[in-house]
Amino acid sequence: MTNNQILEKIKGGLIVSCQALPEEPLHSSYIMSRMAYAAYLGGAAGIRANTAEDITEIKKTVDLPIIGIIKQVYDDSDVYITPTINEVAKLYECGVDIIAVDATDRLRTGGVSFEKFFTEVRKEFPNQLFMADTSCFDEGKKARELGIDIVGTTMSGYTPYTKGMELPDFSLMERYVKELDCPVIAEGGIWTPEQLKKALDIGVHAAVVGTAITRPMEITKRFANAIK
Repeated sequence: MTNNQILEKIKGGLIVSCQALPEEPLHSSYIMSRMAYAAYLGGAAGIRANTAEDITEIKKTVDLPIIGIIKQVYDDSDVYITPTINEVAKLYECGVDIIAVDATDRLRTGGVSFEKFFTEVRKEFPNQLFMADTSCFDEGKKARELGIDIVGTTMSGYTPYTKGMELPDFSLMERYVKELDCPVIAEGGIWTPEQLKKALDIGVHAAVVGTAITRPMEITKRFANAIK
């Protein structure tokens, strides 16, 4: 698919995040591939997945656009979503459709800014679709100016300067849609179909839902806490 075809396929749709970290009970590339297949059967327009291994398995199972990330923790930075060009290269090599990167103002490992990181990334991978995982408007604006293709609200509430933000961050979605000339993806804190519809009614290009659909341990906790 061309980049325009990828964007068209997810337009107005639900992207389901199928991820499980090593310490979680569903951690398995095979299980994530079946989770993605279930999401496909349920009407998902796309998948968001973590690690090249999971993405490779998912690609065998569903023919949907995939937003890929690699969560990698470095001791000297709080940035862990596709934090260096090494993770970008791994995602590129597995043929993922869209690569999402942390685009917050926090420094990456080695004290590298997002601007320096993405300038190098765009030069190395000029034709790849990239999504900026941001927490506030200035980050999205800067990412777009640097040549990012898609801006997402993924990190709202997860940086020190947005901590406590009510999620989903509909106000950030609205501002992005009104002021940026690129597709906007709503992500973060969407728990109900009503919230999903509201996000799409605002005019975002697509929306990602993860925990509410694909993390049964967290879903169970939510119900269990309600009756304690």
